[in-house]
Amino acid sequence: MYINVIPVSSDRCEKHSVITIILGAIERTNLFPRARPLRYLCSAVLYTVLFHQFVGEVSLTLLRCSLFLPLARCAHCQKFAPEYERAATRLKGTAILAKVDCSTSSKTCKRFGIKRYPTLKVFRNGKEFAIYDRSHSEEGIVHYMQKQTGPSSVVLHSKEDLDAFINHSDASVVGFFPNGSNTHLVEFQKAASTLRENYRFAHTVEPGLGLLHGLEAEGVLLFRPPRLSSIFEESVKKYTGPINTSTLRRFIKHNIFGICPHVTKENREKLKGRDLLTAYYDLDYVRDPKGSNYWRNRVLKVAVQFQSRGLSFAVANRREFERELEEDFGLDQLDGGGFPLVTIRTREGHKYSMREEFTPDGKALTRFLEDYFAGRLKRYLKSQPVPEYNKSLVQTVVAETFEEIVSDPEKDVLIQLYAPWCGHCKNLEPKYNELAEQLSGDPSIVIARMDATANDIPSGYDVDGFPTIYFVPARKKHKPVKYEGELNVKDLLKFLRKQSPQGKVQSGTRKEL
Repeated sequence: MYINVIPVSSDRCEKHSVITIILGAIERTNLFPRARPLRYLCSAVLYTVLFHQFVGEVSLTLLRCSLFLPLARCAHCQKFAPEYERAATRLKGTAILAKVDCSTSSKTCKRFGIKRYPTLKVFRNGKEFAIYDRSHSEEGIVHYMQKQTGPSSVVLHSKEDLDAFINHSDASVVGFFPNGSNTHLVEFQKAASTLRENYRFAHTVEPGLGLLHGLEAEGVLLFRPPRLSSIFEESVKKYTGPINTSTLRRFIKHNIFGICPHVTKENREKLKGRDLLTAYYDLDYVRDPKGSNYWRNRVLKVAVQFQSRGLSFAVANRREFERELEEDFGLDQLDGGGFPLVTIRTREGHKYSMREEFTPDGKALTRFLEDYFAGRLKRYLKSQPVPEYNKSLVQTVVAETFEEIVSDPEKDVLIQLYAPWCGHCKNLEPKYNELAEQLSGDPSIVIARMDATANDIPSGYDVDGFPTIYFVPARKKHKPVKYEGELNVKDLLKFLRKQSPQGKVQSGTRKEL
């Protein structure tokens, strides 16, 4: 089901199965028994006064908070809008997808701390449950929302129930309480309710089910996906310690992936924050499970030798990540000669790729890892060519010159990260040039810009929209300060005056203190 919340001035009228919220009245669909179903959506506004009345009557809601600007200004918005609508159609009768225009419902958006667009939040029974920060694809949204429906922990009554539950593409967490300990079961269910966003839970009080997997008393078993079963690691991990949300979270996080998980666009967020080696090949556990595990086992054989050195391992379908391989590592489908492509991405954002052809005996991968840990590998850097002439008032930065220009310890730097297609960036250009001209007499400050779509951005510079501007102070290059003000010369000068440790901006010129 889809709730489209758009400005009243719009004359758009679309066919949808929706709830229309307008002028303080809620007309309900079949999810709301006290009202008739609707066939068309015209202009509608979700007023702040109605917000809790609405979400309080719905068991599960995904709310998208946006500023509804022309989609041409935002490539991500163009791609995401139809995905969101298709997901809403598929979830009809299961969950509600809604969207709020923060330009007309600013109080609601401010109350819930909306600072970037789009932001997606999940509400359960009228209460904010979680921020949705996963894939913005139709499949990702549907998979997530379907997972949120139903009980947080499924009750298992028999061996058949247990076998059916653990025979799943995702890992399964099962609590066994044969002694009927209500206290421990309640704690397990509380933990399941809190952690259901990321994991699958079930429990049983039937005696004997735990013994099937070597559990003689109360405890929790984590079953890794059957397709990833391997001689190189255990498929089932046991936990018999105190049961609460914190202890279960630690146990699951430490064990759920094993040595070499299958990473997809849906689960890769869980692997963020790691130094990760990934082998990409024609992995397909539906059509070719044997072939998929052939290459995974060869990665595993090498991985067990290096797993204690702080590097995580994974395998992935190269077609699923085709664009990422090309844009982030300069690799295309012709590379590798049919063998796996291997990359490393560190938590700092450093990237490496194995240029030697992968060999079934694992020797090429071993050499690659030895070179990585010895510091002999050259980082891959996506960068535009270094400009031959760079004496303009606004200096052009590329990835290869970022360290030289932006990280110069003697200079204050204002760096604009932009996209060539961004309308706001084009509107800012003459103002940014004027700012540079006003500050041109001061050699201690650099005004610069970099195309963020064509160059790698160093860690510490988050870009959630264009343009994004940072002030990078001299001698404090590890602490860039994000600019959040209006895009005009006056406010930019005011920002520089406040942030600059070197001097002081006054009346469009910079004077030393």
